[in-house]
Amino acid sequence: MQRPVWLLLAIALGVLLNPLNSSLISVAIARFQDVFGLSFAAVSWLISSYYLASAIAQPVMGKVADLFGHKRLFLIGLGLVALSSVIAPFSPSFAWLVVFRLIQAVGSSVLYPAGMAIVRHRVSDGQAKALAFLAVFSSGAAAFGPTIGGVLLHSFDWPAIFIINLPIIAAGFCLALWALPRDPRRPSQAADVRSLLTALDFPGILLFALSIVGILMFLLSFEQEVNVYAGVVGVLALAGFVWRELHADSPFIRIRMFARNHLFLWVHIQFAVVNVIFYSFFFGMPTYLQEVRGFDAQQTGLLMLCLAGVSVLVAPLTGAWVDRSGSRPGLLLSGGLMTLGALGMTTFHQASPLALLIAVLLVLGVSNGLNNVGMQAALFASAPKEIIGAASGLFMTARYMGTIISSVLLGMVFGSSLTTGRLRILAGILAVFAASVIWMSWRLPKGRPQQAD
Repeated sequence: MQRPVWLLLAIALGVLLNPLNSSLISVAIARFQDVFGLSFAAVSWLISSYYLASAIAQPVMGKVADLFGHKRLFLIGLGLVALSSVIAPFSPSFAWLVVFRLIQAVGSSVLYPAGMAIVRHRVSDGQAKALAFLAVFSSGAAAFGPTIGGVLLHSFDWPAIFIINLPIIAAGFCLALWALPRDPRRPSQAADVRSLLTALDFPGILLFALSIVGILMFLLSFEQEVNVYAGVVGVLALAGFVWRELHADSPFIRIRMFARNHLFLWVHIQFAVVNVIFYSFFFGMPTYLQEVRGFDAQQTGLLMLCLAGVSVLVAPLTGAWVDRSGSRPGLLLSGGLMTLGALGMTTFHQASPLALLIAVLLVLGVSNGLNNVGMQAALFASAPKEIIGAASGLFMTARYMGTIISSVLLGMVFGSSLTTGRLRILAGILAVFAASVIWMSWRLPKGRPQQAD
């Protein structure tokens, strides 16, 4: 094919927007609390709503892109992110800011499945290298997002973390128009409303969204008066969702696949737990460093490189190890390091030396780098070949569910004020989760990775 480098660069500029915007916001939480006069639990909706929308939109938009064209949806996704980035700085209230973040989440969620589909259909030679190229951009965006956000907050103010998207989108849009292949003509029945509703399983999507929102609101209400009604709605919607997916001709999520393949199920559970741990530290530490330890946003962003930046360096080295020995050894080591890092954080006090902070963040960063490659290899080893595309979408949903739970956990533990004591409580909880990761990693098959048939 022609223009492979430009095609990949166009996709990379789109794919990086979701992880970039999910990580940029981490160093701005304290600033949003000051601007809007809200508690950490309230402001955490900027995190949880973004991942909630992404968890639903990623698999859904993959189906929409298949129906209406991958290039077309890719450009629409870029347009939605651009729209939200332009209007978010003018938000008249916190509620409107959350709405604009939701638009941003949906737009950026289009880009990953559409971009991956283009690579799969158009890049035949060196496909693994192409995916690695895209991974550098997405992982780098997540890793350096807090540092970039810290610099922007220090030099400008919170609107800059939205405006920074615009030059990236402009370059990506121009490249995509030129380098991405045209979509093939679709049969007329693809546009039929009834066919679209059947293909996308709107009842399943709505029940899934309602169950997650209900349960999330129930958990977030623990800080004040418990919202029992939201919890009941969430549980009933979840039961309805499971029933619907078991009987739908084209289910949103294939529940039966989890029942038939226990290893596949455990990989998703482990990936969700790993992300609860990582993102609890990833979003909690910047607020602690600023509110309790007195670091400014720029200093906090640089310190967070110890957690996120080292992951980018470790991930490529982990790949060779996984090729030789499988995912089990690296994930066992990762679980051990997560446990060690969490236990180290339980020793923090008001005057803990900077060297201890850096050491704990580095240990957690190495653990995350091991997980980035090891969990992906475990997915490919557990997922049947014929459903690897759908499995990848579910895998991303598991990641987003982990991040949603992490934001709920942070809101419950930190509440309206953050202290070192509350951080130690969080670390103790996460140490238990990390120990469970060791147990789950032990269940994985030994030896070199083998893709499921």
